[in-house]
Amino acid sequence: MKAARTAVTATFFVHGALFGTWLSRIPAVKTELALSDGELGLALLGVTVGAVLSLPLAGWLVSRTGSRATVVLGLPVFALLLVPLAFAPGLLSLAVALFAFGAAAGAVDVAMNAHGLAVEARYGRPILSSLHAGWSFGGLAGAAVGAAVAWAGVGPEGHFVAAAALLAAVGVVAGRALLPAAADRPEAPARLRRPPRQLAALAVFAFCGLFGEGAIADWSAVYVDGSLEGGAAVAALGFASLSVTMAAFRLVGDRLTTRWGAVTLARRGGATAATGVALALLGDRPLVALVGFAIAGAGLAALVPIAFRAAGSLPGMPPGAGIAALTTVGYTAFLVSPPTIGFAAEAVGLRTALVLVVLLLAAVVVLAPAARTAPIAGPDLQPHLR
Repeated sequence: MKAARTAVTATFFVHGALFGTWLSRIPAVKTELALSDGELGLALLGVTVGAVLSLPLAGWLVSRTGSRATVVLGLPVFALLLVPLAFAPGLLSLAVALFAFGAAAGAVDVAMNAHGLAVEARYGRPILSSLHAGWSFGGLAGAAVGAAVAWAGVGPEGHFVAAAALLAAVGVVAGRALLPAAADRPEAPARLRRPPRQLAALAVFAFCGLFGEGAIADWSAVYVDGSLEGGAAVAALGFASLSVTMAAFRLVGDRLTTRWGAVTLARRGGATAATGVALALLGDRPLVALVGFAIAGAGLAALVPIAFRAAGSLPGMPPGAGIAALTTVGYTAFLVSPPTIGFAAEAVGLRTALVLVVLLLAAVVVLAPAARTAPIAGPDLQPHLR
């Protein structure tokens, strides 16, 4: 069982590292292609469009065949799709490459979360937050390497080729130690059913939190580089500062859920995240912004594990389908986030546009009771979510 937990943690790590690698070099790609904020927002739309379109298929596959196959096959493909992002000659080709990148990311996202829940069920206690910590540490590693190579003057082309090869290899090795396909493959084919009512409230809660996370991930580096004139190397630390605190607090997220309960933890997390982004926007120095994004990462840490665990435990709904549904909401938030912030930045400036993130994270505080309505499979785990 420990081998399976290590393997699925590695899967989360690789998934996060791929995103961290890309996000840390957005300013470099933006500069090379001479894109405006609005054009960049339009290109970033490709990631979430691809993901949203792939999610229903991924949920259906996981619900019928189990999660292992999608992880084993999808993760190396996802890694290799990093390469075209560096070689795109213009806006259209970049958007197409991001579409493919997002489609692979979404499919693996559903499968690895479903597999994480299967491993968690065998442990008999919450471990999903620690798995998401692996994703955050991966994002941190990808962003840190991105900052280093940006400082060294290495272009995205060589950087992305090396990163794709390394991360694809790690994904192949990790796939061998995952649970067998039968671990979460249903005995009978999943049938189409009306989604439970709990999913709607949970979806709104997740949308607000993931919109905030996506906006910070996509625009923090651009904000530090452009609005605060921090430079490309410092700007790459915007996502890193978010990732390091998110990773640290996810390591203790399962323990905090047990101690405070999901609702209280969600409320405190939303309030902390909103405060952090507000600090980043009120300050006029790159260091203040990095501190603010770090605080936001601490607040956001528990929101996704809480929502995903609940979605994978909805009554009358297969885990793969529940996770796919909530992941669709999450990627829709990412879908709305880039163009909303980008187009608003064109009109009122990026700093003012990011105020919307503060408001949505504050709404998480109000929507936190949605976490209470979501039961979890297994009597041993249920008390940890109340």
